[in-house]
Amino acid sequence: QVQLVESGGGSVQTGDSLRLSCAASGHTFSSYAVGWFRQAPGKEHEFVAAINWSGGSTHYADSVKGRFTGSRDHAKNTVYLQMDSLKPEDTAVYYCAARYSRSTYYYEWNEYDYWGQGTQVTVSS
Repeated sequence: QVQLVESGGGSVQTGDSLRLSCAASGHTFSSYAVGWFRQAPGKEHEFVAAINWSGGSTHYADSVKGRFTGSRDHAKNTVYLQMDSLKPEDTAVYYCAARYSRSTYYYEWNEYDYWGQGTQVTVSS
């Protein structure tokens, strides 16, 4: 069983940056693919980014490409999402999700096996 805890959300202005963290416990995290999703009020979970088990491969939604960067620190059992040049449309609850895989990552919320509780990101203009 893997427990995921997100942190780093907050209220910022347009153009500001935030770094979200997804800390894992309960199991070695190094063999897990991790996805980042967000959910705005009244909307479905939206794929934001994914990172493979090694951290050597990442994929981003077109809406965040060039502004968001995923990384991971195996020693700290933590995955990060650096968010730069934030826009009001980035406002949402952000979740990390994990699935055991040493081959790929996933784009759909229900393809993952573990999810965090979410952290709120609010960007005002």
